[in-house]
Amino acid sequence: MVEKSAQEPLKAAGDPKHAARATRSAGRKMRSLLLDAASPLFRERGLSGTAITDIAAAADAFPSQITYYFRTKEALFVECACRDLLYLARATEQAALNAHTPGEYTRTLVETVTASDSIAFFAEALTLTRRRQDLAPLVERTIERLHSEGARAYAGQVARHGWRSLRAPDESSRRFWAVAIGIILEGCAMGRSPEALCAEMLRVLGEQAKSAGDSALLRLVDDEHDASSHPNKER
Repeated sequence: MVEKSAQEPLKAAGDPKHAARATRSAGRKMRSLLLDAASPLFRERGLSGTAITDIAAAADAFPSQITYYFRTKEALFVECACRDLLYLARATEQAALNAHTPGEYTRTLVETVTASDSIAFFAEALTLTRRRQDLAPLVERTIERLHSEGARAYAGQVARHGWRSLRAPDESSRRFWAVAIGIILEGCAMGRSPEALCAEMLRVLGEQAKSAGDSALLRLVDDEHDASSHPNKER
């Protein structure tokens, strides 16, 4: 028998770690495909109007794969809504990156949010979790991530432009999304246009921060007021 060289790789049946990684990668890809296929169907037809077979056909998958990865159609619905809300949050941040004033920043955020139906979609998921408490943890994680990433983005803008925020970043983020969800839900129920929703959101939010120029002007006015009130004060 000829001995194999020590340098020659052994032909094993397969690397278990590699196989596990490949399986996880394929699983993530399939989950993503199912979410991509389900989201527009749920938006258009709602939960009751969308069949698992419709989703499977749109994703070129089997109905059993939906139940394997998500267990139920309701769980898939909630995950779609949560993912879409986070996508919307990312889009609002990207849209507002070039804003130069606090007013422009807020308006860009509001216009982006009110032009989308992602919040109305998410509201349906919130209602569903009242009856399906097993799905509530996903919604809770989504809201916390929404607030934390919103606070991070807002704090970054404030620091970059030297604005003076009227509230802490976390408070500003939570207030923005609470106002957005409330006004958009009310507006959808009453058939209001995106333009009307935008105007109402801007009215309720009001001023969020002062620009660097506004802050300097306020300091100048305060200094002049102090000087006129105390004529003997040294300058």
